[in-house]
Amino acid sequence: MRKKIIIEGMSCNHCVAHVESALMEVEGVKSVKVDLKGKNALVELSHDVDDSKLIAAIDDAGYEVIRIE
Repeated sequence: MRKKIIIEGMSCNHCVAHVESALMEVEGVKSVKVDLKGKNALVELSHDVDDSKLIAAIDDAGYEVIRIE
């Protein structure tokens, strides 16, 4: 299962690393690929993860989730 998360507030590679790290802490997340220019993260999941957990991880890291596709 894969989800695309549209994120605001990332401006550099440090931001990318911070978002990747935050999402990898969520149980069920297998891999994360953050696209700085595209302002999104592609998340590969081992099982269905509630969107609220992904949003909370990104919020806690200091960024804003616009939507999850």
